[in-house]
Amino acid sequence: MKDVNCAYCMGGELLDKFGIPICDLDVSQLILFKEQSKPGRCIVASKSHVSEIIDLSEEERNRFIADVVRASSAIHKAFSPDKVNYGAYGDTGCHLHVHLVPKYEGGDEWGGVFQMNPGLKYLSEAEYAEMIGKIRACL
Repeated sequence: MKDVNCAYCMGGELLDKFGIPICDLDVSQLILFKEQSKPGRCIVASKSHVSEIIDLSEEERNRFIADVVRASSAIHKAFSPDKVNYGAYGDTGCHLHVHLVPKYEGGDEWGGVFQMNPGLKYLSEAEYAEMIGKIRACL
């Protein structure tokens, strides 16, 4: 079941405000977060419109976590971060998704919690395409 007000369900203009689809994974979609102050930041969003990870069956939950691991591994291979932070929110958009936020030692916010959208760095279409290509090559 889809929610017509949900960017993860509907894609298009709703998703375009903050993300670019990279590819479908097993039970989720991998999305590049447009704000790239943390190079390689992505979102793994469930293909099911559920609010909580506990709303998934055990099999679906295991497959979703496997997608998160696959995406994180690709980010590590493509961008060599010192750490990836994982954030699962959804207070306002009740669709299960996890932010994968690469952190770089000595960089901004190292040692602290990442900002949801600092609005510091947006890329050109060519730079987004290059970044997506790197991630796809590492999946």
